[in-house]
Amino acid sequence: MNFDANWPELAQQFQKTVNDSMQQVMSAFSPGAVPPVAPGLLMQALPKPPESLGALQFDPAKLLQAQQTYLKEASALWNQGLTSDATQAKAVSDRRFASEAWSSNPLAHFAASAYMLNAHALMGMADAVDGDAKTRARVRFAVEQWLAAAAPSNFLALNAEAQKKALETQGQSLAKGLQNLVHDMRQGHVSMTDESVFEVGKNVATTEGAVVFENEFFQLIEYKPLTDKVYEKPFLLVPPCINKFYILDLQPENSLIRYAVSQGHRTFVVSWRNPDESMQDKTWDDYIENAAIKAIHVTQEITGAKSINALGFCVGGTILGTALAVLAARGEKPVASVTFLTALLDFTETGILDIFIDESAVKFREMQMGQGGLLKGQDLASTFSFLRPNDLVWNYVVGNYLKGETPPPFDLLYWNSDSTNLPGPWYAWYLRNMYHENNLVKPGKLTVCGETVDLGLLKLPTYIYGSREDHIVPIGGAYASTQVLPGKKRFVMGASGHIAGVINPPAKNKRSYWTNDELPPSHDEWLKSATEHVGSWWPDWSHWLKGHAGKLIAAPKTYGSRQHKALEPAPGRYVKAKA
Repeated sequence: MNFDANWPELAQQFQKTVNDSMQQVMSAFSPGAVPPVAPGLLMQALPKPPESLGALQFDPAKLLQAQQTYLKEASALWNQGLTSDATQAKAVSDRRFASEAWSSNPLAHFAASAYMLNAHALMGMADAVDGDAKTRARVRFAVEQWLAAAAPSNFLALNAEAQKKALETQGQSLAKGLQNLVHDMRQGHVSMTDESVFEVGKNVATTEGAVVFENEFFQLIEYKPLTDKVYEKPFLLVPPCINKFYILDLQPENSLIRYAVSQGHRTFVVSWRNPDESMQDKTWDDYIENAAIKAIHVTQEITGAKSINALGFCVGGTILGTALAVLAARGEKPVASVTFLTALLDFTETGILDIFIDESAVKFREMQMGQGGLLKGQDLASTFSFLRPNDLVWNYVVGNYLKGETPPPFDLLYWNSDSTNLPGPWYAWYLRNMYHENNLVKPGKLTVCGETVDLGLLKLPTYIYGSREDHIVPIGGAYASTQVLPGKKRFVMGASGHIAGVINPPAKNKRSYWTNDELPPSHDEWLKSATEHVGSWWPDWSHWLKGHAGKLIAAPKTYGSRQHKALEPAPGRYVKAKA
């Protein structure tokens, strides 16, 4: 972008920059392309993204402010370049350029400073766009993607740190970087961790248990008790089907599953099958009837319990909430209490994902895979990575390829790379009825499994958890469930994001959580009088759950029952299937 031009011309250049960026961002993800430059198939939802933005208009006052800010910063940068010792200039306040190699090299320092100047100007122009909220969000997202990709740190010719390392290693870092590039091209995604270190069932997903039921949709895992007595009401976890359940069982010290078992709950978990072509026609109704409802009934059959406690995480919470509404419409109330972790029932506030969803997006998906097909797991994983491009994409491009580094072992990032497919009809229905039309919270609007859905029938005790910095399920969206469900509710907010906020074991005594017994209409009002507590929210939840778990009884000596015998050791084979 040429900042020597006058500002009317800059506005035209900005329009082109946004259009080009949206075209790149929304374009099809090329399997095996490394580094990837587009977030994947979810972003294909706008078939002609540049045209959909139309001609951008700017707020004159904001545009003038952006111009004045730019001129001031450009003048300071120019004067800095005229000083006798440019390396004494103020350090660039961005961690991509934080190393000594950038500050000690005048050319590199100027390149980083100029980049930051242009980045501030572009973001100022994005903020000056005059339009509705979704248009402004799309423009801002496109500019952020363009800026993330255009950073001088991403290019060997401009990256002083990578150049210095190449000299120090006599070119070995470049050779290793090339090897890393070839490896990632073969595996089809950028490595975020040393994946060779981990094996499901060996050093992740290691809580002892057995598969006690399976069908074509899921395996049901029962875990071995860690206490002599267990609560009479068993506990069933329904994780999201867009990724694998062992995010709840990474390591013994941070396993929510193991924690639940250690608290005296007879614990069961749904392990979703990774869909292949044989499941390409499966629907939302199939997942509700043959997975969520089936898991509830099998858990009852195995334990002999009249009612159970259940938990739904992320889209697993949406699935569980729908299943409970279907059961309620049938006059069944098999669940005594429910926990929703970073889950959406009311899709009014969906955060950054909202920019990809409109009528043309949904119709495109319905035409593409509404009657059959698969949404590939790697495409979905790439989409979520590009929601945080600097942290989850370009950081690894620079480290892996330009510096020749092997990313350190990290169980969470290994899980993040272990993607799952989704059946096309399931996905298309989910987009329209949840994200686009928000039909789940409209009594009588949806018919699922032959039943009219009404969340107002769910008058059971509910524990609702949201993460403060969640970019997948915004905290306001998580809180909205308190206004939808009629039963007695407890809402708790944890620090950090979608995953790190949830996986916060008490032993580490990290972060904080907030509570408030009052549930006003908005989260902002709730937060004003909320109380902060240092440490994990898990003990608060455990105390709540025990109040709904019934009396203590002798722990079972074997897995399953006569009708549902143990089929194989946990974590089972479904979770090991690759997308």
